[in-house]
Amino acid sequence: MKKILCTLALSFFGIHSAMIAQSSDSLNIRKIYDMSLLNGKSYEWLDHLSNQIGGRLSGSFNAEQAVDYTKKELENLGLDKVWLQPVMVPKWTRGEREFAYVQTGPGDTRNLNITALGGSIATAEGGTKAQVIEVQGLEQLREYGEEQIKGKIVFYNRPMRADHILTFEAYGGCVDQRYSGAEEAAKYGAVGVIVRSMNLRMDDLPHTGSMSYGDLTEDQKIPAAAISTNDAAYLSSMLKIQNDLQVYFKMNCKNFPDVQSYNVIGEITGSESPNEIMVVGGHLDSWDLGDGAHDDGAGVVQSMEVLRLLKETGYQPKKTLRVVLFMNEENGLRGGNKYAEVAKEKNEDHVFALESDSGGFTPRGFTFNATDSQFNKVLSWKPLFEPYLIHYFEKGSGGADIGPLEGGDTVLAGLRPDSQRYFDYHHAANDTFDAVNKRELELGAATMASLVYLVDKYGLDSISNTAQLKK
Repeated sequence: MKKILCTLALSFFGIHSAMIAQSSDSLNIRKIYDMSLLNGKSYEWLDHLSNQIGGRLSGSFNAEQAVDYTKKELENLGLDKVWLQPVMVPKWTRGEREFAYVQTGPGDTRNLNITALGGSIATAEGGTKAQVIEVQGLEQLREYGEEQIKGKIVFYNRPMRADHILTFEAYGGCVDQRYSGAEEAAKYGAVGVIVRSMNLRMDDLPHTGSMSYGDLTEDQKIPAAAISTNDAAYLSSMLKIQNDLQVYFKMNCKNFPDVQSYNVIGEITGSESPNEIMVVGGHLDSWDLGDGAHDDGAGVVQSMEVLRLLKETGYQPKKTLRVVLFMNEENGLRGGNKYAEVAKEKNEDHVFALESDSGGFTPRGFTFNATDSQFNKVLSWKPLFEPYLIHYFEKGSGGADIGPLEGGDTVLAGLRPDSQRYFDYHHAANDTFDAVNKRELELGAATMASLVYLVDKYGLDSISNTAQLKK
């Protein structure tokens, strides 16, 4: 009987302790959301990055300004340490605005909305003009062969599939034609490429993005541009009527030798396990057509806000918490690779990394690169997020910049906002501050800070009795 009573007492004590812990976590998370929504800094920081600095191409003056600004703001937060991590990055400039038209007959032309792809060479000084051949992807080049492609401009017109609810899957299904299109078309003798913009919406905005020439020599490289979705549809329809159409385009972009830039890093030293490091971050660079508000100014300021929110609510992390603002995600991933390289050299123990690089829209949840045991631990916290309509917890990628940290027991996570509007702005001229909703941005910052709080407090090693009871 005594044994039974003892067991019941221990069970009651365990349940009671778990209820207290859960109540405490709910209150602390509520404080985090209140602080972000009522006294947030993320929107103010984004306003400056977007409107006072603007687009932040790697190697540009604007990127330097962004480094200086964010370092200063992190220092103002009173963190334990703030520093710059040198990294060599590519330098590419767009030059004068691109110009293009399609010629449908002698003296009969219509202008096209195009933009150079990042890393492309310029056209000849007088521009490039040739017949166009339309293909639906890289694999179709082989069907036409050199005989039909040589001397022509290849027009890649495979759209993002609208039936994918997860729009990043639609993006992944056709972005290869943007990245490798010029490299592959050049092998068949093409003189240039035009790529349908990675966009689910029909509009007149061309979307830039990175491209690669692979192992092509300088004399083999051909100019590469993106065309708006409206103009892609127009050009495709005209080619069905007149297959010998000619397109002219003029670009003035240029590649320069690599230059030095920096990752911006701030740190709160852990109170109990300072050698265990948690990272939260986004990429500081952006393309130059807009001001990079969604991609990835939002992720930058949300990551900075995570540290501020935890400090302002009085929470002292057990583990060391770092914010890392990575340089050169867009056209090289040099910042992410450099951070991981230095971490490995120093034998640093990264237990968790969280990235925001999917826009400043309403947060829905997270994806996790984790073991089954680690993921189950995260799922046990899901009820704590449900009052904030955060419901999406799935296995998946953490993000490009934190990807090089993968290995061992390190858990990688990515904030997942509602993605339905993201590609309306991605890498285009309308990725500007006015496209970001203040409340959505602040909800995202609070959601990230709440996850960091739980990971720091409970760890991800195994499922505790408390965590089990929260299921």
